[in-house]
Amino acid sequence: MPYAGAVPRVVVDVMLKPEILDPQGQAILSALDRLGYSGVTAVRQGKHFELDVDGSVDETRVAEIAETLLANPVIEEFSIRPG
Repeated sequence: MPYAGAVPRVVVDVMLKPEILDPQGQAILSALDRLGYSGVTAVRQGKHFELDVDGSVDETRVAEIAETLLANPVIEEFSIRPG
């Protein structure tokens, strides 16, 4: 439960688009197999950002931030959710 006066937080998750090869995810998948962790059939690696915002920052503004700085819209997609 947030404490009184807590600053709102927005989470932006950035992932490679499904059609883009993910070499880091493939390396993780290979390492899992070598370490004896079976049952994982695919891994996609991404980025996770937490932004503390004031009450005036809305989802449209956060989307602008994500498109401009946090993600490469040519190869990545992002999602925004409350944190």
